[in-house]
Amino acid sequence: MNLIFWRVNSTWVILALAVALPSGIGIFSSTFASATTPPKTENSSSSSQVPDYLNPNPNPLQFPTKPEEVRIQQTVPISLTQALELARRNNRDLQIAILGLERSRSALRESQAALFPTLGLNGNLTNSGNGFRSTSSQASTSFNGSAQLNYDLYTSGNRQATIRAAEEQLRLDELNVESTSLEIQLNVTTEYYDLQQADEEVRINQSAVNNAEASLRDTQARENAGVGTGFDVLQAQVNLANAQQELTNAISQQQIARRQLVTVLSLAQSVNITASDPVQIAGLWQPTLEETIIQAFQNRPELQQQLAQRNIYEQQRRQALSQLGPQLSLAGSYNLLDRYNDGVSITDGYSVGLQASLNLFDGGAAKARADQSKANIAIAENQFASQRDQIRFDVEQYYSQLQSNLNNVQTSSVALNQATQALDLARLRFQAGVGTQTEVIAAENDLTRAQGNRVTAILDYNRALANLQRSVTSRVSR
Repeated sequence: MNLIFWRVNSTWVILALAVALPSGIGIFSSTFASATTPPKTENSSSSSQVPDYLNPNPNPLQFPTKPEEVRIQQTVPISLTQALELARRNNRDLQIAILGLERSRSALRESQAALFPTLGLNGNLTNSGNGFRSTSSQASTSFNGSAQLNYDLYTSGNRQATIRAAEEQLRLDELNVESTSLEIQLNVTTEYYDLQQADEEVRINQSAVNNAEASLRDTQARENAGVGTGFDVLQAQVNLANAQQELTNAISQQQIARRQLVTVLSLAQSVNITASDPVQIAGLWQPTLEETIIQAFQNRPELQQQLAQRNIYEQQRRQALSQLGPQLSLAGSYNLLDRYNDGVSITDGYSVGLQASLNLFDGGAAKARADQSKANIAIAENQFASQRDQIRFDVEQYYSQLQSNLNNVQTSSVALNQATQALDLARLRFQAGVGTQTEVIAAENDLTRAQGNRVTAILDYNRALANLQRSVTSRVSR
């Protein structure tokens, strides 16, 4: 007896599934720490350890030129936890997002440099004299050096707006790293489920081939004994050929699913992977629909990204308008001059002054740039509203799918048990001479379909749960 607990409108409902489960497939995970975390395993600490040979070459510009460099040397079973760890380490899109974040940090430091004065030194050493044929005075050597100090005292808000825009861009890229990481986690999870489904399709179709071969042997034996017909044998042969074709297609899809996950994980060129986790329900979702929607609004980084983008446009508007205001700066310099062998000591001098400027007319360029930023602000606000509505729809969609797929798990489990019993009865009737080969073939096909439906129901539930977890996104407040 397997029990599933489901919360509907704040009420816990217990679903009892009294069915026979095929080997290798579980209906219920033993431990659930929370509604938004995957189930723990008995060896959770060791299962997250990833062999080093799975990691790719650290050189991103590696370019294999020999067949042996890309030939598959080994196939390694990995768990979902290991797949997520590999994606965190190696995924190219995530690495690009992290590099973009580092770039924004450098850009912020660049903008903050405007808070400090600039100091520069320059000097030159010059030798001068008359032409070679001249009999006048000899050549002379002189040195001239200076130091300049400049500082913008007042920029009509341009400096503050530039720094603030850089801060918002850094915040935007931080959210982009978080969003990219969550999206990659979802992609890896769903593709791992796709690989599990491909593996199960191979297992189910291999079982169908075995059943078809057994039916063919029984039919041939009955024909040899004089109690069967050639038509029954032909039917069994056609059924076996169809099952073998389905198995061939399933094996092809399995290989594609493996290589697809390898690509997302950016693994080494010489390895392939298989799914080591059994097919089972990945977890239960406890919050109500309304609670889930509110959590999504509070946590989704996409909404914060739209707000950060709006703030960037606001600072760009202020930067544009600052060009119409006065600019005030401090400038100072110190100079040294020395002509060698002229009997005069080093001379020096300094200057300190304020410089002010005001752009009286620029043809409306600054105002036009400000209006562009104002329009961008309105666009960002509408994109925020659109993103908010999409988030709600996503939550409602995956929440509904979660409930329907859980019901499908129960229904398909019962159907699988009934299909197994129906096949046993069909074979007994056929062996007793009161049934037909057509009934056996139909029962075998029903069993294959029931097995596939049950695997699909479980994995569709897991996919809906992964999408719902992504839609809510548990984030640490900053």
